[in-house]
Amino acid sequence: MKYAKKWKENAFEVMNNIEATQEEQIKAVATLFADTIQSGHLVHTFGCGHANLPIEEMYPRIGGFVGFHPICELPLTFFTHIRGEMGIDQFLFLERCQDYADAIMKGWNFDKDDVMWIFSHTGINAVNIQVALKAKEIGMKVVVFGSAKNTGDKKSAHTSGKNLFQVADYVVDNCCPLQDASVEIKQLADEKNGIKNFIGPLSTIGFITDVWMTMGATAEILEDRGVKLYIHPSHNQPGDTTARERLAECVEKYREATQRC
Repeated sequence: MKYAKKWKENAFEVMNNIEATQEEQIKAVATLFADTIQSGHLVHTFGCGHANLPIEEMYPRIGGFVGFHPICELPLTFFTHIRGEMGIDQFLFLERCQDYADAIMKGWNFDKDDVMWIFSHTGINAVNIQVALKAKEIGMKVVVFGSAKNTGDKKSAHTSGKNLFQVADYVVDNCCPLQDASVEIKQLADEKNGIKNFIGPLSTIGFITDVWMTMGATAEILEDRGVKLYIHPSHNQPGDTTARERLAECVEKYREATQRC
């Protein structure tokens, strides 16, 4: 169980580092989100590959609340066929296609007072960067969560040469290693060149920690301001006889909020 325990140790270290180093950034982002939602605008969420998982964890989700609009482009998020249609090779190609982001953004009606929230571990793939730049052209603030410190000023695949963290208005770090996988094993990845092998990625748990600290802070700000939260309930809780009605109310509020999109 050595590898298992090492992954758990690494995961707790990530969560503790987020709490220790990202609190002020999270408060700033939560205030921005609260202002946006209270004013009747939307926080749009976008990510590719496994960076789509924090979007699914956020909304729609039991305990999540209305105000967040997931943009989940299927070819960039569903590649578990591995081979054949919508496989890994197509995904890797598309996430580097700058023009694909332009096509994605054409599909929606955004407002300058909305916010674009993007998840990317490395921040170097062109589609994410172009989504951010198009959002800024509209006038939206751009929030980025990822491994900002470890990416540093690393150049991207975008024609601007900038990475996603360099174009963002707000950045929250997921405090994960850039290679993501965190547990070194005995078997070498490349014996000839002595390249080490790692298992146990951490970016998802880092993202989810960042997300729910941010969502929790946003909910607290809105609640303190007297703003009603439309929260997705669990409809499997014994004795809760109004869950389906509350869920229907959430869906209707979401429809009202997103119909202009």
